Amino acid sequence: MVKRLLKPDYIFESSWEVCNKVGGIYTVLSTRAKTLQAAHQDRVIFIGPGLWKRQDGNYTKEESPYFREEQSLFADWQSEAKENGLNVRVGRWTVPGEPIAILVDFMPFFEKKNEIYGWLWENYGVDSLHAYGDYDEASMFSYAAALVVESFYHWLENEETANRKSQISDLKVIYHANEWMCGLGALYINKMLPQIGTIFTTHATSIGRSIAGNMKPLYDYLFAYNGDQMAGELNMQSKHSIEKQTAHHVDCFTTVSDITAKECVELLDKPVDVVLPNGFDDSFVPKAAQFTRKRNAARRKLLSIANALLGEQLGDDTLIISTSGRYEFRNKGIDVFVEAMNRLLRDRELKKKVVAFIEVPGWVGEPRKDLQERLKSGKSYDTPLEVPQVTHWLHNMSHDNVLGMMKYYDMHNRKEDQVKVIFLPCYLDGKDGIVDMTYYDVVLGNDLCIYPSYYEPWGYTPLEAVAFRVPCITTDLAGFGLWANSVFGRYGEIADGVKVIHRTDYNYSEVADIIKDTVAQFSAFTQKQVDECRKKAGELSKKALWSEFIKFYYEAYDMALRKAGERMKSE
Repeated sequence: MVKRLLKPDYIFESSWEVCNKVGGIYTVLSTRAKTLQAAHQDRVIFIGPGLWKRQDGNYTKEESPYFREEQSLFADWQSEAKENGLNVRVGRWTVPGEPIAILVDFMPFFEKKNEIYGWLWENYGVDSLHAYGDYDEASMFSYAAALVVESFYHWLENEETANRKSQISDLKVIYHANEWMCGLGALYINKMLPQIGTIFTTHATSIGRSIAGNMKPLYDYLFAYNGDQMAGELNMQSKHSIEKQTAHHVDCFTTVSDITAKECVELLDKPVDVVLPNGFDDSFVPKAAQFTRKRNAARRKLLSIANALLGEQLGDDTLIISTSGRYEFRNKGIDVFVEAMNRLLRDRELKKKVVAFIEVPGWVGEPRKDLQERLKSGKSYDTPLEVPQVTHWLHNMSHDNVLGMMKYYDMHNRKEDQVKVIFLPCYLDGKDGIVDMTYYDVVLGNDLCIYPSYYEPWGYTPLEAVAFRVPCITTDLAGFGLWANSVFGRYGEIADGVKVIHRTDYNYSEVADIIKDTVAQFSAFTQKQVDECRKKAGELSKKALWSEFIKFYYEAYDMALRKAGERMKSE
């Protein structure tokens, strides 16, 4: 007999990245929104930070380009919320599905910060004493988001009673908090509104990411690490404390992959209740003739930038490859990517010229004027620009990891080099001054994408690549790589559309060699083999659509609602 899942009447979901494009969590939420909105029309409400900035002593609203205000939405509640001291803006998140979003001003709560942290310590033993950096900002937002839910819930209670449609106790409500940054709010809801089912998703444990980022071996010693001890050693006590206590007290604790689930057991002392793999919404992917047109436009743009920078005439038979993501030099495998390209320089099996882009936002100063002038002129050049490895000047040219590693290996993009590596150190938002195309418009111009991650709880970049029918290389230390292997029933090979490399704490050099060999192998593919490879990449991505993965969320909702129901019965 199939268990009938409890379905929520309202879902509130909070994240620092609602209408605020910072990293991968933005992609998780914004692509999932369409699927949830289709199933729960306007009863899915995302809560994000109203990034109010102080100017001349006054607070002013910084506009989000991904938010459209609609003052008529829940107008009665909006005025009631404002009367109760909540400064909110209600509207639509301008992503597919256009779900309702509430942006809340968290700045006023700073004045009662100590009182809030005191409450947190008394009720949940959360250590906020060692807080620094973004902890306060995130916590005040999280608290404000919880107050929004509390206010909205009580307003619903009055509405329902007035309309005599149902008792408010019949309403099934979910509060879903993402990352440690929203933990405080989840604990507040847990305490103050026990009838609401709470879910907490850690997209990466703060300690796991920190261990990996501090060049310590994470995987071989995972069983031996003590999360609390490492938090002290890495000066992460407060973030770890809120994350751990939230994991232990919510109704349903989740993460995004089996690999991060292992981290949670060892570092947070709490097994996850449900794994919520990250899906994708392919409405971003252009169809048929438009796809070909956009792919050709991206290739022309990337090759024109390479040619202007290098003073060359690289043609369309050039292999365009790239890596991208956050600038976590070791965690994202950027170091291995540069290493592999350096080795590829001397590989006699390579059948085509390669231009490799590193599309990772660095500390950008400005787009290069000399490169802009060359691109604007439309002329061909036979001499390279000075420093032909970078498209934008950086504030820290002499201390940048990518440029430093290329300099160490004497990688100067010489005329005779078969492999050219170009650092594109900015967000591809369509306004960077050189590429002036968005990331999704650029990624489909690649022949091959490479993401040799050391620490990658899920891995949107390889999923996005295959969604645009670009074959890719990833590792089994990425959640996506593990998932791809589970679909194939073995380790993926490049002919499958995704090559999955076995990566450990110590096989960096071996991984670099496998990448080098795989690029050389791909360069020798016939057009028929390339087409087949691209087709298989696209087919794999269809198995990771939200329509396939949303069922795991419904499991989590059911678990949280059942626990909330049991809690209310026992009171």
